[in-house]
Amino acid sequence: MTSRHDGSAHSGTVDLRLLAAAVAGWLAVLWALGRDTRTVVVVAVGAVVLAAVLFASRRHVRGLAPAMWLLVVALLLIPLAARQAHAHASPLWQLATERAQVHLELVTSSDPTPLATRGPDGRPRIVLDAAARSVTEGASTRDLDGSLVVLADAAGWQDVLPGQRVIVDGQLAPPLDDGELAVALFAESAPTPVGGPPWYQRAAGVVRASLRAACAGLPTQVRGLLPGLIDGDTTQLDPVLKEHFRLAGLTHLVAVSGTNLSLLLGAVLLLLRRLRARPWICALVGVLVVVAFVLVARPSPSVLRAAAMGLVTLAGLASGRPRAALPAVGFAVIALLLYDPFLAVDAGFAMSVLATAALLLLAPRWAAALRGRHVPMGLAEATAVAAAAHMVTAPIAAAISGTVSLSAIPANILAEPLVAPATLLGFVAALVAPFSLTLGSVLAWLASWPCRWLVLVADHLGTVHGGNLPWPGGMAGGLLLVGVILAVLVAARHTAMRTGLVAVAVVALVVQVPIRNVAAAWPPTAGNGSNGWVMTVCDVDQGDGIVLNAGGGAAVVIDTGPDPVRMDRCLRDLGIRQIPLLAISHFHLDHVGGVTGALRGRPVGRVITGPLADPESGVQILQAALPVGTSVTTPVPGQRFTVGTVALEVLGPTTELHNTRSDPNNDSLVLRATVDGVRILLPGDAEIEEQQSLLDAGVDLRADVLKVPHHGSAYSLPEFLSAVHAKVALVSCGVNNDYGHPAPSLLETMNRLGVPLRRTDKDGDIAVRGPPEKLTVVVRGKAASAVTG
Repeated sequence: MTSRHDGSAHSGTVDLRLLAAAVAGWLAVLWALGRDTRTVVVVAVGAVVLAAVLFASRRHVRGLAPAMWLLVVALLLIPLAARQAHAHASPLWQLATERAQVHLELVTSSDPTPLATRGPDGRPRIVLDAAARSVTEGASTRDLDGSLVVLADAAGWQDVLPGQRVIVDGQLAPPLDDGELAVALFAESAPTPVGGPPWYQRAAGVVRASLRAACAGLPTQVRGLLPGLIDGDTTQLDPVLKEHFRLAGLTHLVAVSGTNLSLLLGAVLLLLRRLRARPWICALVGVLVVVAFVLVARPSPSVLRAAAMGLVTLAGLASGRPRAALPAVGFAVIALLLYDPFLAVDAGFAMSVLATAALLLLAPRWAAALRGRHVPMGLAEATAVAAAAHMVTAPIAAAISGTVSLSAIPANILAEPLVAPATLLGFVAALVAPFSLTLGSVLAWLASWPCRWLVLVADHLGTVHGGNLPWPGGMAGGLLLVGVILAVLVAARHTAMRTGLVAVAVVALVVQVPIRNVAAAWPPTAGNGSNGWVMTVCDVDQGDGIVLNAGGGAAVVIDTGPDPVRMDRCLRDLGIRQIPLLAISHFHLDHVGGVTGALRGRPVGRVITGPLADPESGVQILQAALPVGTSVTTPVPGQRFTVGTVALEVLGPTTELHNTRSDPNNDSLVLRATVDGVRILLPGDAEIEEQQSLLDAGVDLRADVLKVPHHGSAYSLPEFLSAVHAKVALVSCGVNNDYGHPAPSLLETMNRLGVPLRRTDKDGDIAVRGPPEKLTVVVRGKAASAVTG
């Protein structure tokens, strides 16, 4: 678009100059991260010199946009080079290089964030950002500074707020990612507070805690979702629901962003205008709202981007000269990259900026075009907004996940109308709850109703087979999708091509998705039309998750793997609606960590476990997941259970074993199931000691199907494996797992015994069909079982 030489844009034109300069600076920072400091300085100085040349010869150069780009590049690169030089010269960097054991005093700069993966002992882990203040080595203490990424067991960190000064012991290590300037600290002790956090962080912490308390009486899914919508607190968000939000293209709703701030700021400004407040008063109150919002919601990339844009807009309001929104986006990008250059590689930041630009540039034109084709105004606006935001962010999502969502646009159209009431009611609940928890709870209850609709949308559209198409991942996949989108946009400018594109879209949404749903029916039914399958080994990565078909949508579940999302996905795809019997062979995380996913929306009857309550963290995971009053017992050898078509017999442990290589493994429940006549041996993670004890006791181990002990480790006796006389063996293990499972010696033994073997790391979900005399194994394929949709 053209612009006046005096710097003001023509009326009705779009001013892209500052946004273009911001993009140039962004690309420069992307290039500079991880580069040698001296090289960055040389390029920054060169940019200044070249900009000066362009300014000096401005009469011979049409427009000064390139000079502006170069100045923004220098503006961003020079502080980045200074940061790099300072970080590398810091004593903290040297200590990290030496992987020193330290006694550190630090100041936290973020909330502790739970990690998806737990520690080796099953304990939950957290990560947070901090700044070092001093280090004690021996009897001497010295001051130092530098940025830290702290990884620690969650115990003791739950109540630590940003701005809190603490002392902690641990081991330093170099940055976890190339180019990062924050060194890693692997904490080995709980934090010892030194004083309290700043008053404003305490106040923000009270608001967040009060909102959680106000939501305590809500249904489980809503209880975790509402704080995520309001202040980004997803600590209680069901991981399965979080995955459904991702698959439905609704992740932005629980990553607090400009939408949240716009709703809050708009409501406050509307109220002030009704009260006839002057512009400067509106701007001042708006600034206070923005600052409070950032403190409560925490300065995530999308929150910072929204706050920077909001402050620019408020400055225009106060001066009586409101600026265009696109220059505000450009200013926000430049300011935030100055504040934190590493936002340049943050996918959330990129998606937030791109979505904002698309809503300003594309959505209004698309909405007008739809209205011109007699689409109702509300539907036209919602469709245009959802389509524009999805189109520009899809390449980044595809690069990260290796999928392209077809359900994102309809999901956002269905969800967006209820986001505003949920957000505004939730904000009021958060503000009221610190003073009156009762009233705050009432407001949270009102806000829960639109949240229930959001849960319903995510649970349905996030689990539709065909709603997410496989796509090449990484940068190549992202660029490929950009090319496809550009080609579609160019083609859509021609009427004939546009008709064809509409036809393709209709086929994709109306035909392809239902066909994928039919084709994805899993597992295949038997030829006689019955359920067919008797057992499925779920692809739960490195762990065990086994389902025995009890008929009528019921199943006996043996272990639940490490991941609730994967376990829920497997049971949902099998059509399992209830679990009359749940068996946990032992309490290692890879057998009990996914229990919340197994029990999500599925009533559980009886629960049986191995005799050894170790590790304690696994016991706590199970106890926290079970409904109150659930019967939990430890069966004895010879005890039998019958559930529908499943007959379960307890074979071991014949005696509790101690002082073995792994007592929890060697005290695993060993079960034999009979389903429609097919016998299945399920030895958990029993190793050599327990296997020998079963052989010594003369236990009958014969079965048609063997679930290989301990994910195919080397700790199995050939005599034990031979005694089963299995027709097929199944190994449940993760792709490229750190343990080398299945072990070459195990594979060699099974090959020598002539037993065909299937494994989840290569085959995905594995289903066994009867009858015993015509036993068949059907695999789903790794790609199909890894991601719903």
